[in-house]
Amino acid sequence: MDLKEVMAYLESKGSEQTRRIFTNHGAVGALFGVKVGDLKPIEKKERNNQALALELFATGNSDAQYLAGLIANPKELTEDQLTEWASGASWYMISEYAVAWNVAESPLCVGLCRKWIDSDSAAFQSCAWAALSSYVGMAPNETIDLTFMRGLLERIEKEIHTAANRVRYTMNGFVIALGAAHPEMTEACKMLGDRIGKVEVHMGETACKVPQIRPYIEKIEGKGRIGAKKKGAKC
Repeated sequence: MDLKEVMAYLESKGSEQTRRIFTNHGAVGALFGVKVGDLKPIEKKERNNQALALELFATGNSDAQYLAGLIANPKELTEDQLTEWASGASWYMISEYAVAWNVAESPLCVGLCRKWIDSDSAAFQSCAWAALSSYVGMAPNETIDLTFMRGLLERIEKEIHTAANRVRYTMNGFVIALGAAHPEMTEACKMLGDRIGKVEVHMGETACKVPQIRPYIEKIEGKGRIGAKKKGAKC
C-alpha cells in the first residue's frame, strides 16, 4: 500500500467516539480517531516498510504517526530520524508509546535517552523515560548498567515532584518498570516509591490514575513475574 491508500483506509476507520476519547486524553492536531485494533491489519501487511513509516509520521496525523511506530524497523531508524520523531510527535500517546517503543528497540536507546533526559523539552524527557521503561523490560539483566540505573533513581527522587506533568508520569512508570524487570533493583524501587509518595499528574478529562509504585510492584511480585522479560516493546 502507498501513503494515499493507507491514509484513505485510516480515514474510513475513524469515528467521532474514538476522536473524543483521544481528545479527552490530550490529543491535539489532526486525527481521524482510529482504534488501535483497526491498525493491526496494516501493521501485519506493511511491517518493516520503512519508507511508508517515514511518510506516515511526516503527515503529523496522530493515527498515521501511531501506525508509523508500529510498522517501522527500529534498528534501521537513525539518530536524526528518532530525534525528528520525538520532536514531531503530535501528543504524548505518540511520543511516549509509538516513538518510545522504537527508541527502546534501537541499539541507540541508552545513548539517546541519556541525552534526552537532560533536554529542555518535556516531550523529549518523557519519551526518554518511557523508552527506558520498555528497555529494562526487554534487555537481559546482565546488560543493564545498574550504576546508571541507580543514578536515574536518585535523579527521580530529587526531581519528580517538580518535573513537567507527563515527565512525572513517565518517571513514576520507570521506577515501576525497573523494579519489576530487575530483581536486584526491586527493593530499592519499592523503597523509593515510599519516599516519593503520591505523584500528582493531570490525566486530562479522564478517570485514569497514576499507579502507586510499591503496590504496583508488589502486585507483580505476587504473580511471580519479577524479572520476566518481553520480546519487544511494541503492542
